[in-house]
Amino acid sequence: MNPIKQLFGQTAIYGLGIVLPRVLNYILLTPFYTRVFAPSEYGVVTELYAYVVFLLVILTYGMETGFFRFASDNKNRTASIYKTILTTLLLTSTLFVLLINLFKNDIAGALGYTNQEYLISMLSMIVAIDAFTAIPFAYLRLKDKVFKYSLIRIVEVLINIGLNLFFLLYCPNNENKAIVQYVYNPNLGVGYVLISNLMASSTKLVLLLKEIRIAVKGFFDFALLKKILKYSYPLLIAGLAGTINEALDRVLLKHLISDNLNPMFQLGIYGANYKIAVLMTLYVQMFKYAAEPFFFSKAKEKNAKQLYADVMIFFLIPSLLVFLSVTMYIDYFKLFIGIDFRDGISIVPIILGANLIMGVFFNLSIWYKLSNKTLYGALLVIIGAIITIGINVLFIPKFGYIASAWAHLIAYSIMVILSYFFSRKHFRIQYNFKKIIIYVLITLTIFSIDAWLITESNLKNNIFKFVLILVAVIIFYVGEKNTFSKYNTVSA
Repeated sequence: MNPIKQLFGQTAIYGLGIVLPRVLNYILLTPFYTRVFAPSEYGVVTELYAYVVFLLVILTYGMETGFFRFASDNKNRTASIYKTILTTLLLTSTLFVLLINLFKNDIAGALGYTNQEYLISMLSMIVAIDAFTAIPFAYLRLKDKVFKYSLIRIVEVLINIGLNLFFLLYCPNNENKAIVQYVYNPNLGVGYVLISNLMASSTKLVLLLKEIRIAVKGFFDFALLKKILKYSYPLLIAGLAGTINEALDRVLLKHLISDNLNPMFQLGIYGANYKIAVLMTLYVQMFKYAAEPFFFSKAKEKNAKQLYADVMIFFLIPSLLVFLSVTMYIDYFKLFIGIDFRDGISIVPIILGANLIMGVFFNLSIWYKLSNKTLYGALLVIIGAIITIGINVLFIPKFGYIASAWAHLIAYSIMVILSYFFSRKHFRIQYNFKKIIIYVLITLTIFSIDAWLITESNLKNNIFKFVLILVAVIIFYVGEKNTFSKYNTVSA
């Protein structure tokens, strides 16, 4: 089968499990939250879920990629590799929940949530379940059971959405009904966001029991665990640094914006507008889920490096089209958030560009993963984290969340440049920079035409925008038609 077609076919299938649930979340929950919560209340949700991102990286500590790396190289030992990693994550996740709940009062006080310790308890359980189930999900990906993967993800999100609507919409309007009086406490407020999430995550855990029981077939190998940890711990460092790039701003905004400017209000606006860029994030996530096992499986083929170079182009083209679609029709995308949150709409193109560049970095990262030089990956992301911290600390007090948006774009861009130059020495791939530059310039030209010449949304202008995007599609198609056909010939 044409490997490009195979990769993007799997990317589309993973979209059922990643994009469809997130789109449902985007279409229903983000507009819902930004209408039932004030910006300062939504700021609490934004902050708490920023901590979730950090904690998930810590509790999975690079083991997901480690599983793919070792299971791909030792297919006859997959069961033992799976059991070793899964057992280790079970122990660490359980220990995490116990420790957090032991000190939940102190943690709640330190974060400014005194008398809301239940938020900390629920957050710990959500993170622990999500970290532990990352490996059963990785097992499904390794075995190409993408439909089951997708089905479980969809069920999880539907339950989450349903419970949010029940607790935050139905219950407040039906407080006199018996069932509502039994399960609903109006004082919990944003706590119901976490309650819904926890119940959905618990359902996911139950649905993965079959995959969890498969681990019984293997045996725990401590010597193997040491090898996996040696490979994975730099990925933990890289993951933590990457999380700083991704989520630290949502922690710092609360502390670096002066009180008279209402930092939680600003945080709520930033978090809501960040969600408008979700289409780019979703595409990159879809691609990553399909691409990581794909890259490892093709590593020993003679044309692997050329394939990786071509995949970069085929990844970039949909990314550029997503960028154009969202930015050119931003007047419609902004309707997904409440009117009180739309002052931050100017950050959306910046966040879209930053997430696109982060996807390019993921493509480049194959060089240090395949050459077992994961310390370089850690170094690159640490550099990005230092840049992110520096820009946020220096400029948030003056420019607010605008500085945070630019910090993403600048940090990711520098990471990409450094990663490419490191790769030339250790795992050289001949990327077609001529095409990449041409395609990016075409995209920026169309974006500029829209930004400078089209000042209002009406039928005539919307048709013109569509024509501009169609021109880009035609150029991209003509430019890559022969490359795609080449792999049809090779496969045949």
